[in-house]
Amino acid sequence: MRLTYDISELTPYINWPYFFYAWQVKDEAEKVRLRQEAEETLGQLEGKYHAYALFELFDANADGDDIVIDETRIPLLRQQQGNPPYLCLSDFLRPQSSGKKDRVGLFATSAEIGLETDFDSDPYQKMMTQLLADRLAEAAAERMHEQVRKEFWGYAKDEDLTVAEMLVEKFQGIRPAVGYPSLPDTSLNFVLDQLLDMKQIGIRLTESGAMKPHASVSGLMFSHPKAHYFNLGKIGEDQLLDYARRRGLPVEVCRKFLAANL
Repeated sequence: MRLTYDISELTPYINWPYFFYAWQVKDEAEKVRLRQEAEETLGQLEGKYHAYALFELFDANADGDDIVIDETRIPLLRQQQGNPPYLCLSDFLRPQSSGKKDRVGLFATSAEIGLETDFDSDPYQKMMTQLLADRLAEAAAERMHEQVRKEFWGYAKDEDLTVAEMLVEKFQGIRPAVGYPSLPDTSLNFVLDQLLDMKQIGIRLTESGAMKPHASVSGLMFSHPKAHYFNLGKIGEDQLLDYARRRGLPVEVCRKFLAANL
């Protein structure tokens, strides 16, 4: 399903601390001034630019460290260091051996490409709109996930959270994003794209699986009440070899994709 958001709908969902961090602003008075300017900019952009979300809900199961959706497999990685349990995101789905289907969500969000390309003549305004575009793509993911939980998937129909509570993940379930600690291989976007067709919201993928526009987010959604985020950490050569086999890619290609985790 494809969703279109006005900027004004997403503004309440913006996680401002990340915006201030991107500017490297720590002074509280400067944060107040910067937010005021950012909100004025958002008002000027209203109606001219939009953000988009794309998601699908699939019947799925876990098969070891893979998620299986019909004939498609999403290979994942499992923690190998630290203290047990050694988690993999597939742990939050029923195994195939259970004989019962589970559900998983796939999503992508993006801010309109013009927010990154239409302000080249003014370097300050270009930086402001690019950083706001990043926040709008994340806000679109937050808003979309709320709608999925309460309406489209409906596993949390009675959820009654403030935006502040959502931003600290008080909701049931998780939406790990590609490129983040539990899902570090950005090339998995190629697998997600096969199932979502991201060009519907203007996203194209680079050779490494990075998304363009830069202000884009993709990932998975799990409803399991005990699902939680974790850091994959470092993996060993044995898991790299197994992962490459499951991805159907040369080991050296996967080594490049997972360099930060080796």
